[in-house]
Order: sequence, then C-alpha cells, then structure tokens
Amino acid sequence: MTTEIETRLTEMGLTLPDAPAPAANYVPYVVSGDLVFVSGQISQGPDGLIRGKLGADLDLEQGVEAARACALSLLSQARAACGGDFGRLAQVVKLTAFVNSTAEFTDQPKVVNGASDLLVALLGDKGRHSRSAVSAASLPMGVAVEIEAIFRLA
Repeated sequence: MTTEIETRLTEMGLTLPDAPAPAANYVPYVVSGDLVFVSGQISQGPDGLIRGKLGADLDLEQGVEAARACALSLLSQARAACGGDFGRLAQVVKLTAFVNSTAEFTDQPKVVNGASDLLVALLGDKGRHSRSAVSAASLPMGVAVEIEAIFRLA
C-alpha cells in the first residue's frame, strides 16, 4: 500500500535513499515510547557527500539543497524505525541543524528551510516542527549540513 508520503515523493520526483548506516559507534535511531530520535544525518546525495562551507565554497541555494538531502535521509531513518510503514509516522517534533559556515555567514535558518519546507511539503501539518539552526566551524568529512530529528509515532 502506497502512503501519502510516498505519493508526494513520487509527484516531486524524489526518492528516499536507503537508510544510511552509522559511520561510528552509535545507532542510526532510538525508539523510546512513541518518539524516534534520529542521529544526525549528513548532507549526501546520489553523487556522494555534499561538502563545503557556506559563505566560502557554497552559496545559499547549494546549502538549501544540502539541507533537503539531509531531510530525505532523516525520513529514510524514520521509515526504518517504523518498520517500513510510513502510516505510523504521526509528526516531526524537532530538528536540530548544523550548518558548516563562515563566521560572517548568518543565513543558517534560510539554509535549514530547505529541510523544513520539504518536510512540510511531504507531510503537511505532520511536518511542522520546532527547530534550531546553528553555525558550525566544521562538520564531519567537510559536509555542508548535518541535521538530527525527533519524530512521534502513532
């Protein structure tokens, strides 16, 4: 059975990547009660890691695309936590986003809007969430963006 999320992904020409495996000694998500805590997902697309520093190597639009890639990986992990059943996903509760940026770059919230806007486009009101968007001097493997999330299950 195709869920509304999967239908919207198809309509938008998007596919979810396989849930990325952890890069170190941690788990990709933890389910506690009706909450799913998803570990930070780094910006990567079909062509590999999306690397660079906002305000130096990357412009705002490239940062937005990096954040969108993180959102797709977050959804992949959430789908895995739901046993493949997106029907169990009740809400995106919180995003915490880190943007690899120069000291002068101050548009971190605009970068993270790439993830937030995509989640709302795919999930409607279930995608509305609280969030933090902060600058980081560097991120693992030089990626542009890393985002972690908390989801609520039905």
